[in-house]
Amino acid sequence: MIIIMKSNHTDDQLREVSARVKALGSSPHMIHGETHITISVIGETKHIGSEAFAGLDGIERVVRISKPYKLAAKAARPEGTRIRVGGVEIGRGGFLVMAGPCSVESEDQTLRIARAVKAAGANVLRGGAFKPRSSPYAFQGLGDEGLKILAKAREETGLPIISEALDMQGLELVARYADIIQIGARNMQNFPLLKALGKLNVPILLKRGMSATIEEWLMSAEYILAGGNEKVMLCERGIRSFDVQHSRNTLDLNAVPILKSLTHLPVIVDPSHGTGFRHLVSPMALAGMAAGADGIIVEVHDRPEEALSDGPQALLPSDFEDLMGKVEKMGPVLGVEVASTSRSGKRNAA
Repeated sequence: MIIIMKSNHTDDQLREVSARVKALGSSPHMIHGETHITISVIGETKHIGSEAFAGLDGIERVVRISKPYKLAAKAARPEGTRIRVGGVEIGRGGFLVMAGPCSVESEDQTLRIARAVKAAGANVLRGGAFKPRSSPYAFQGLGDEGLKILAKAREETGLPIISEALDMQGLELVARYADIIQIGARNMQNFPLLKALGKLNVPILLKRGMSATIEEWLMSAEYILAGGNEKVMLCERGIRSFDVQHSRNTLDLNAVPILKSLTHLPVIVDPSHGTGFRHLVSPMALAGMAAGADGIIVEVHDRPEEALSDGPQALLPSDFEDLMGKVEKMGPVLGVEVASTSRSGKRNAA
């Protein structure tokens, strides 16, 4: 259930409505929109009807939400969520590009690639300091040292950084360095970790689990939102498929318009993990943009044959520059404002 307050409500009226929600055995969760404040009624609400709020001043309308995810539902914030990171904004009609190496391998490697993606027009630098790998013998990341290298790259290029947190132990460390915390597919339903993310004031990129339904994905986002962190983005990164010969995963672009109809949260597409092959990344990145995504996150490496992880799916810097040129040409056609200009490093408002 969502209670939408009038734009001219008073603080006393807001407190009175919140008190009524608590008296009914539920919890009020405030969402501050641009023109209205909405109160999500959290808890068992089947026994609560709109008449329970009759006679209270300051209420514009009461809307019942049948979905199990209350805070992530589109009705909770119909105008959409906009998340500011550094000098750019994610969501609400703009298009943002995150790019960089799968893994932080060395300072020299990270700075080279950071300079290249910055010059091509990327808005955010991605890089893994902690790497979840299927094999215990594969490269696991540089950890703390990798985060320090990313921070140095941010200082030099001005690009905000996104990096993955794997567990509760590493979360505090990643939160200390990263501008955006990535939660990978394997941790989408790590509920203790999701609850801890809800206590942070850091943007979260929540990737879809390899076999997760859209509702399961949104319920995972709900854990973070319910904890108080409203800065959540959803990332479609491909789901488990049977044709691994031709693509690593199946990039489910159906999810983009479906999510746009169900939730106010920004939607990012990861064509690198979604396909697993370099020649598929740019076409699927552009397809994600055409489907209505708020941005893409792609892997870039200048020496992919030497990469310590996911070299076959990494774009070369020249490939990424070409992709950015196409993204900017598609923007006006789709009515989308791209958050940077290719090859110049200049920024536009998202």
